[in-house]
Amino acid sequence: MNVRDSEHMIAQLNKEENYNLTNNPKDADLILINTCSVRERPVQKLFSEIGQFNKQKKKDAKIGVCGCTASHLGDEIIKRAPYVDFVLGARNVSKITQVLNQKRAVEVDINYDESNYTFGDFRTSPYKASINISIGCDKQCSFCIVPHTRGEEISIPPDLIVNEAKKAAKSGAKEIFLLGQNVNNYGKNFSKSEKKIDFSDLLEMISEIDQVKRVRFTSPHPLHMDDKFLNVFAKNPKICKSMHMPLQSGSSEILKQMKRGYTKEWFLNRAKKLRELVPNVRISTDIIVGFPGESEEDFKQTLEVIKEVKFDQIFSFKYSPRPLTKAATFENQVDPNIASQRLKKLQDLHTAMIDEIVENEIGKVYEVYFDEVKSDGFIAGRSDNNYMILTKATESLLGKILPVKITQARRTALYADLL
Repeated sequence: MNVRDSEHMIAQLNKEENYNLTNNPKDADLILINTCSVRERPVQKLFSEIGQFNKQKKKDAKIGVCGCTASHLGDEIIKRAPYVDFVLGARNVSKITQVLNQKRAVEVDINYDESNYTFGDFRTSPYKASINISIGCDKQCSFCIVPHTRGEEISIPPDLIVNEAKKAAKSGAKEIFLLGQNVNNYGKNFSKSEKKIDFSDLLEMISEIDQVKRVRFTSPHPLHMDDKFLNVFAKNPKICKSMHMPLQSGSSEILKQMKRGYTKEWFLNRAKKLRELVPNVRISTDIIVGFPGESEEDFKQTLEVIKEVKFDQIFSFKYSPRPLTKAATFENQVDPNIASQRLKKLQDLHTAMIDEIVENEIGKVYEVYFDEVKSDGFIAGRSDNNYMILTKATESLLGKILPVKITQARRTALYADLL
């Protein structure tokens, strides 16, 4: 989502201010730092990054801080780093050309509505297009700062989304990636009157575009994984067969404290149904260890869910208290050393599982959409179920969907020969 926000800012600057990208910060007239505040570490890095860019930049070059940390800290950023020229929040991306020429501008209104705004065209890859389908979040997870930096959830009108997908497909993008904090909650809230539509309907609409060959999305919320959604996912051949299901914890009690809205049993039911409908699906997840009040028994239940679901990929983190969140005020914080031990145990378990999973991939045949040049003569792409697959080839493969046979398997990527 931050990548797409950056693309929107670049498009606006190209269109209205005649800016072009440079790879050298010393040449830049404008340096934008687009930030995340979901975890503590990126926030800590921000002021170090600002200082480094201030030393490198040429005279009169401007520095802008954008994104979620900008929304959260606002004018405090300029107070701590007075050489920052403007601050632009995550909900105010369309205002980039306004703040650019205002000294010390701070635009961080999390209630600003950009859902009907049509951005200019810019994509980092000509082969695939990321498209926002909603902005903000209507959940109140007790650990998450996002509602405080991106505001309430609003769905983007379906005609704007479909038109953007058609335009991208016409220019060569065979893959469309739909983005939202809770994509499968799409259609619950529009800022203007729209016909009744849900995420499953939107997936079908995007799939009807002839030039679009693949549709991906992130992140769906387990609470909204109803049977209609899972059936459309399973039956529509253009929808790629990988699903991100953020578990966060395998303990129903901890899920309740997190205010996730579902139980361990509901999550397992949805994951089981998904694997029954789509045997080759790859399921990824997010897990937080050391959430306030997490006991050894709670953590044990998380490990049990991992073993049962057999996640293909896990993004795992120690709990990080975030400002403005309820969990940061909880008194039963887990000792950081215990949280570190649990994280290592979880990651060791999953590493062993992944080694077994990828070893079974050798000899399999996949259709790969090649879209990236790697080092040492490799061209990379993704299988339908989201394996990163590399093969020795020339750039003539880029933009093509071709069959390959897996010859080597590593944890982060598979290697293959063209068929």
